Amino acid sequence: MPTLGQMSDYEIRLVRIFKTVVECGGFTAAETALGISRSAISQHMNDLEGRLGFSLCQRGRGGFSLTEEGKEIYQAGLTLLTALETFKSDVNALHHSIKGELNIGITDNLVTLPDMHVTHALAELTAPHHSVSVNIHMEPSDAVIRGVMDGHLQVGVVPAVNLPTSLETRLLYDEPSYLYCAVGHPLFDQADTSISDAQLATLPAITPRYPLPSAARKAHEMLTPQASASDREGAAFLILTGRFIGFLPEHVAAQWVAAGKMRALRAATQYYRTPFVLITRCDRRPNRVVDAFLSFLKHPGEHSL
Repeated sequence: MPTLGQMSDYEIRLVRIFKTVVECGGFTAAETALGISRSAISQHMNDLEGRLGFSLCQRGRGGFSLTEEGKEIYQAGLTLLTALETFKSDVNALHHSIKGELNIGITDNLVTLPDMHVTHALAELTAPHHSVSVNIHMEPSDAVIRGVMDGHLQVGVVPAVNLPTSLETRLLYDEPSYLYCAVGHPLFDQADTSISDAQLATLPAITPRYPLPSAARKAHEMLTPQASASDREGAAFLILTGRFIGFLPEHVAAQWVAAGKMRALRAATQYYRTPFVLITRCDRRPNRVVDAFLSFLKHPGEHSL
């Protein structure tokens, strides 16, 4: 006996037609709802009955009525079509809801950047209709690079300095850095026009022990190092003593500049820019959470929260 054990789109269409016929109360009334002729409806019903192996309804001069089998098939059809709609709804929801985990490594002192693309992308990724757990690791850039390469970090944000070719990069922003001194330093109250390169070269300066772009290395070569710092926060500590001059990112120094505790020296000439990039492994496997995060970075504000 024929069965519908393996249903194709055509069999599902026959079940939908049967459902409409039942709910309209007959073939003639179903013509308008289905947009096909009565004879076509009759042919489809004959086809469905042939595939099932029993009659579903009585039709003729006595009117339209369901057989006992027809009543059961109608109920089973409702269950089937509801399940299909639920499945379709669930699949559609997957396109709008993201579930999973993001492990991201970020080098120090970036949160105060005025236009922090990473923050905006994380806001979209953790919107209420998503279910994403974010784990942020604040580490030196070399540790972030190692973490992405060994796989325990999925993405990282680091300066674009000495990066392995096995990493894929996406430029996020250029970070400007200027030469600063603090209250108590001999240059703090001195006008820029009276400060010479020779004078700067004689003053105690800070050497960074973190990766720098070539332009930054050249800027530091002009100074006389008498202290070092492993990160920008350490450099800020030393500058605030009033004993040293040193380079800091503009956004890092902004709070002390605004408070009158720090000032930039000859900002028109004593500066450099550091490009920051988001890194992923070139051979990474597809991941919906990571792919969505990258998309939010590329198209900020185009996705609803």
